[in-house]
Amino acid sequence: MIWFKPSILSPSYADARLGWGLAAAAGLAAAILLLIVLLLLRESWPVLQRVGGVRFFADQGWYPAEEMYGLAPMLWATLAASFGAVLLAGPLGVASALFCRHYAPFSVARLYRRMVTLLAGIPSVVFGFWGLTVLVPLLAQFQPPGASLLTGILILALMILPTVALTADAALAAVPDAYLRGAAALGLSRGATIAGVVLPAARGGIISGVLLATARALGETMAVLMVAGNVVQTPTSLFDPVRTLTANIALEMAYASGDHRAALFVSGLMLMGLVIILAAAAWRLSGGRLHG
Repeated sequence: MIWFKPSILSPSYADARLGWGLAAAAGLAAAILLLIVLLLLRESWPVLQRVGGVRFFADQGWYPAEEMYGLAPMLWATLAASFGAVLLAGPLGVASALFCRHYAPFSVARLYRRMVTLLAGIPSVVFGFWGLTVLVPLLAQFQPPGASLLTGILILALMILPTVALTADAALAAVPDAYLRGAAALGLSRGATIAGVVLPAARGGIISGVLLATARALGETMAVLMVAGNVVQTPTSLFDPVRTLTANIALEMAYASGDHRAALFVSGLMLMGLVIILAAAAWRLSGGRLHG
C-alpha cells in the first residue's frame, strides 16, 4: 500500500479548515475596524454637518459652550507628545535589541528580555502615578509647574520602550543565519554586519514595532492626563502644560451632550485618521512588507 503525504500543492482537509478559520478571523478584524470608523462618522456627523470640518482647525480655542471647537492645540500636543516619545524610545529600543541579540551574553540577554516583558505589563495608570509623584515634582524644581509636555513625553517613552525593544528583538531574531555567515565569510566586522546586513534585513519588523509603539502613544490616555497639565494650548516649549485629544475625551465625555459630544467623536475620528496615516507610511517605508 502506498501512502501519499499531503503537500503545499495538495493541502489536506485540516489545512483547508485552518485557512478558512484564518480568513474568517481576518474578515472579522476588518469588519470590527470598519464598524468603529462608521460609528465615529455617525456620531460626529451632526456637528460636522452643522459647523463644517474647517472650524475644528480654525477656531481660536476649545469652548464648546460658546460653539468654539478648536481642536488644533490638542492635536499639536498629541503629535508632539507621541513623536517626542518615539524619538526617545525608538533608538533606545532598537539599540537594546541589538545589544541583546549580538553583544550580550546569553544569561544577560535572557534576564534583560524578562525585565522588558515585565515593564510592558505595567498598567498605564501606574506609570502616570509614578510620573505625578516623582517626575512632576522633580521637573517643577527647575521649571514650574512640572506637569508639562516634557513630562508626558518622558512617561510615554518609558511606556512604549518595551514595545519597540521586543518587536525589534523578534525582527532581529528572524534574520536568516545565512546572512550572518555570508557577512562573516566576506570578512565584515560586527558593526559592519549589523549596519549593512542585519538592520536592512530586519527593517520591516522594526518599522512595524515603531508603528505599534506610535499608535499606543497616540492612544494613551490616563498617564498623559495625569502628568501633562491639561491646559488647552498649542505648545511652544517642552515645559508648557498641554492637553491631548485622548485626555480631552476622557475628561469631558461623561457630561458632554449635543454638539459638544459630537465634537468629542470628531477627536476620535482624528485619532483614527492619524493611525491610518501611520499604517500607510509604514507600509511605504517598508517596501510593502511589514514583517522582519
